[in-house]
Amino acid sequence: MAWRRLAWTALAAPLLGVAALMLFLGHEQGLATARSPERPAQFALVLGNRAYVDGQPNPCLTSRVDHALALARAGQAQGLLMSGGEDDEDGRIEAEVMARHARASGYAGVVLLERSANSTRENLLLSRPLLQAAGARSVIVVSDARHLWRVRLLARASGFERDFDVQYAGSRTDCARSAWRHWRAALREPLAVVNNALHGYF
Repeated sequence: MAWRRLAWTALAAPLLGVAALMLFLGHEQGLATARSPERPAQFALVLGNRAYVDGQPNPCLTSRVDHALALARAGQAQGLLMSGGEDDEDGRIEAEVMARHARASGYAGVVLLERSANSTRENLLLSRPLLQAAGARSVIVVSDARHLWRVRLLARASGFERDFDVQYAGSRTDCARSAWRHWRAALREPLAVVNNALHGYF
């Protein structure tokens, strides 16, 4: 029946689109992991993620902080800005969890906190005035390598890249503790790209 073919086509088209986007983001993830900042910056802006998983600090969040700490120790970032608001899961403030992890890891430099953002777009929008108040002209945005392609699109569309000299640094993305979480994370990013595009954020 023609209506059945149309129904299958209507179902298959978005699934194929998401699958193609997953492959593309996987390619971009490899590029982001291999790429290092070319010049020092005044701040590393660390984007938030779920703070705790199974009662423990989320390794997908702490790996972002660890990557920013490595940049700071290498002289690539003079200070850190942690951006992340309240988790729906447990009420923790992501920025505060990240700051505690940085201090517990021995970092004694400047740490600024942005405690309200609940999305990647808000990470950038709400971090901008904090960076400007600190006199920052340059920033390295740190997040999962898989996440950075969407971050770049949002930074360009929002004017963040016009306000600062922006570079990007991708942390490891093999932080999920189970196969289910790994695939859920892999699927989440292309769906977030579609959602952001439908809202006109790019």
